[in-house]
Amino acid sequence: MTTAAKSAFGTVLTWNSQTVAEITSIGGVELSIDMIDVTNHQSTSGYEEAIAGITKTGEVSIEGNFVYTDTNGQLAMITDAAAKTSRTAVITGPSSIYSWSFTAFISKIKIGDSAHDGKIPFSASLKVTGVPTFATTASNNLSALSVTTGILYPVFAAGTYEYAATSTGNTCTVTATFAAGTCTLTANGVSQALTTTVPSSAIDLGDDGDMTEITIVVQETNKTAKTYTIWVANAAA
Repeated sequence: MTTAAKSAFGTVLTWNSQTVAEITSIGGVELSIDMIDVTNHQSTSGYEEAIAGITKTGEVSIEGNFVYTDTNGQLAMITDAAAKTSRTAVITGPSSIYSWSFTAFISKIKIGDSAHDGKIPFSASLKVTGVPTFATTASNNLSALSVTTGILYPVFAAGTYEYAATSTGNTCTVTATFAAGTCTLTANGVSQALTTTVPSSAIDLGDDGDMTEITIVVQETNKTAKTYTIWVANAAA
């Protein structure tokens, strides 16, 4: 029999709609149900009886390489840990074959330890709060995507998820076309909800020569998200 197993390579973790850079290990979401002992003198044949109590969601552990330039990923997680701020986290398997979406607090985060012959590691534990959502059906792709003041490269195709563009202005807007669900754009640490075929609010592209990462996440109810990334270079004179 040919196995149906899939490689885990390419799994992505997003925190507040931002991809966390260079993660090497992502723990799964674990559900465990407390069992309450209700055994009594009338229990049938003297067998133990139990009823289900609350469902515990545990913690998701992640490990990776420390990336000091990952402002919206690793550094944002450090900030949120210090502020005790919960965020939406999404684990998406390769080719969007599954996803876990959940709200979490960062219960533990660590930079280091740094061996003289090793890399600088990054690790964190995410405490899931509330009900996590598991999905195995992928959301539909975008059907169109454009950036004002710039041209996407390569030419947009629904199944292509990374693009570059060079802007002739210091700001741009993004227009996405999608059939259903929600579509969220994030740039410079700020997120906004998009309406299909309607341009986004203006996005600051910084100074001449700066590169801005723009992510667009489209997600239908109970389906895995699709994420598009555009790297826009500011070449305004």
